[in-house]
Amino acid sequence: MSIVETRAPLHAAHRDNHTHRDVNGGWLRPAVFGAMDGLVSNLALMTGVAGGAVSQQTMVITGLAGLAAGAFSMAAGEYTSVASQRELVQAELEVERRELRKHPVDEMEELAALYAARGVEPALAREVAMQLSRDPEQALEIHAREELGIDPDDLPSPLVAAVSSFGSFALGALLPLLPYLFGAAVLWPAVLLALAGLFACGALVSRVTARSWWYSGLRQLLLGGVAAAVTYGLGTALGAVL
Repeated sequence: MSIVETRAPLHAAHRDNHTHRDVNGGWLRPAVFGAMDGLVSNLALMTGVAGGAVSQQTMVITGLAGLAAGAFSMAAGEYTSVASQRELVQAELEVERRELRKHPVDEMEELAALYAARGVEPALAREVAMQLSRDPEQALEIHAREELGIDPDDLPSPLVAAVSSFGSFALGALLPLLPYLFGAAVLWPAVLLALAGLFACGALVSRVTARSWWYSGLRQLLLGGVAAAVTYGLGTALGAVL
């Protein structure tokens, strides 16, 4: 009895502490990276135009144009990409569905071989495959997971991907534009706000990586700052020439 009482708390402690973060990133990863993309691209665009010593009205128009163009481009790209991926997966699922219908025994043996290759005893692997193959839809799901590495019930939505990309990009692109919308006539408030946003986004990314928040934040701030500095230099040089 004493052994059981000693092991139970250890097992409970292991269970409570043995948890993992979502390695796929869930909603956080695409949202944060979309916002960072909007921040960097619109900040770089606006600093490049500001290098040419343009008016406050021109900066607002430039920022709004960059926001709209980038957000629609991101949404269209995400929709097309995810829709194409989904259609490819559905086509492969249809191939697997036909094979299960035409060659059920061969597919069952294939599934048994997969389990046996992972260390399950051949007789037990065949019994498991036989039981799983009794339901055609369950068999299709198992084959999709084992052979294709996908979950037929959890396919990404093109519309959700497009809307989330549009929203996150637009939110990021809005930050460097805000000071100008509130009447700023110089560049530095927009740069400071954008760099603060980049640091915050980088810090959030640390939730889906092994890096510390300050390292991820500083890295993104540096990358965005370099992009803004380069485009500002190009804008200044071209403005002097033109």
